[in-house]
Amino acid sequence: MFALAPLLFGLVGKLRARLLGRRGPPVVQPYRTLYRLLRKTTLVPETATEFYPVWPFLCFVPLGAAALLVPGFSSGMLSANSSDFITLIGLFALSRAATLLAGLETGFAFGGAAAAREVLFSVLAEAAFLVVLLSFVLIAHSPTIDGIALAFRGGHIGISVSLGFALAALLAVALTETGRIPVDNPAGHLELSMVHEALLLEYSGRYLLLFEYAAMLRLLLWMSLIGTVFFPFGMAHAVDILSWPGGLALWFLKLGVLVSALALFEISTAKMRVFRVPEFLGVAVLLGVLAGIFLFVASRIGA
Repeated sequence: MFALAPLLFGLVGKLRARLLGRRGPPVVQPYRTLYRLLRKTTLVPETATEFYPVWPFLCFVPLGAAALLVPGFSSGMLSANSSDFITLIGLFALSRAATLLAGLETGFAFGGAAAAREVLFSVLAEAAFLVVLLSFVLIAHSPTIDGIALAFRGGHIGISVSLGFALAALLAVALTETGRIPVDNPAGHLELSMVHEALLLEYSGRYLLLFEYAAMLRLLLWMSLIGTVFFPFGMAHAVDILSWPGGLALWFLKLGVLVSALALFEISTAKMRVFRVPEFLGVAVLLGVLAGIFLFVASRIGA
């Protein structure tokens, strides 16, 4: 998963450029970018404190731990019992908090403005994320992502309108967490409208590499999480090695479909104004609550 994250990021950029009629950068460009940052000198601003080098590691390490918990092509891995939704939400929140503090570290004006926006977005995004996952936990009778996926695959959670609400809410949260259109534009260069990128303007070299790599890993984690929870078909089992090739192939297929959907969505949607994003996330929270209510009522009636 760690090696695949830059490739997935490059595929999104390449496909998006192709859909716009442009040639676009090569798929392996994110690897080159990370290597270039690895070789660059790290500059530390004069106003930085002794915590300046801590935030990049505190941003990346929780996502690295989350990568070990989120099921990919296989269920029943060694970390399956540790992949409870509270731990996963906490790891994502810790990584986001480190990024926020990095933006505030040097007292840079744009970093402070971006941090304020990021806090506003994260409050609503994490609320929607929590409501949806809590609903799945109550229905699946399992606090782990692996258990929720098994409940979907076993037919304990049938296809319904409420699942459409939950999927829409999680997609909105994923777009917010990964800083994609319509919430943010990762390719933008206007400081006044930037959110995630403005937090990192004072970082360079290997510290910036960790932030960039964390962003790539975060995108892969969200795609893998959505694919595992809502489309758990074809997943291999950890103890059945013969099922691994098929599970891996279907996992790549799911990621390819999600990459194509993301690229198509981004070229057909404009970036929202900053003050419209809370309304967008408010709808996501509402959809999450409705999905939770409908799922819970349906399970009680079915019981």
